[in-house]
Amino acid sequence: MSSGPVLYDVAGPDEKRRERIISVVIGVLVVAGLGLIGYRLSLNGVFDDRWLVLVDVPPNFAGYETHHVWAAVFRGLGNTLLAAVFALPLAALLAVVLVSLRASTIAPVRWLVTGVIEVFRGLPVVLMMFFAILVLPGSTPLIAVVFGLVVYNGAVFAEILRAGIKALPAGQTEAAQSVGMGPFLIYRDVQLPQAVRMMLPSLIAQGVVLIKDSSLGYIVSYAELLRSISRVADALTNAAYLLPLLTVGAAVFITLNVLLSRLAVWVQRRGGQRRVAGAAVAVPED
Repeated sequence: MSSGPVLYDVAGPDEKRRERIISVVIGVLVVAGLGLIGYRLSLNGVFDDRWLVLVDVPPNFAGYETHHVWAAVFRGLGNTLLAAVFALPLAALLAVVLVSLRASTIAPVRWLVTGVIEVFRGLPVVLMMFFAILVLPGSTPLIAVVFGLVVYNGAVFAEILRAGIKALPAGQTEAAQSVGMGPFLIYRDVQLPQAVRMMLPSLIAQGVVLIKDSSLGYIVSYAELLRSISRVADALTNAAYLLPLLTVGAAVFITLNVLLSRLAVWVQRRGGQRRVAGAAVAVPED
């Protein structure tokens, strides 16, 4: 006997067969499309000896060796990760401060923090990086990049946490009040921890955006991955080498973001499994 309501009909043999056929057709179309794109690129001379820059010293390389190419790529990747390592925890800390103040019982504080969050969310990240360069004393490109990433993503993280708090059942707050917990304890011990667990996949997904936005450091002369690759292309004195180098950079960004996205999926599944297990334990046996 079913233990709960059926939300959808289970696919029958005919429906499963149609799904397999559709999947195969879509797969063939995708492969054909990629093949066509590759063919057109080959006609345009894209797949020539320029790609040898990744494995061999190119002719007329102006004193730039191939191992320096990969050294520059890894150096840029290291700078990108360095900015992310500083920005992620600081943005999370700022988010907790903002969402905590927004939950204040003092109306002027709520209004002020709401305005701050909306301003931080509305300003472009690169504008805040320029602001840090121009205003903050002793600012460096790294500080400017971290500042821009922290301010923008901290506001977004705060809104994600606020949505998680709003989604909690009202009965939890009422139960906490019934045992004598005040607003601060309810927020700290009941609402915020559950909101973090509930919204963790969304928080990780926003972390993916933060890593991608680190490429904006190129504009403030921060030697992240994109700028490092551009410098290599300039040193090789041949604009044709920019395509394979940018392809490597794109592959690195895609790999990082896919790994973080898979982490978000894994966290979401783990959270779902724990909630199901907890519900099963809570149900008494007949």
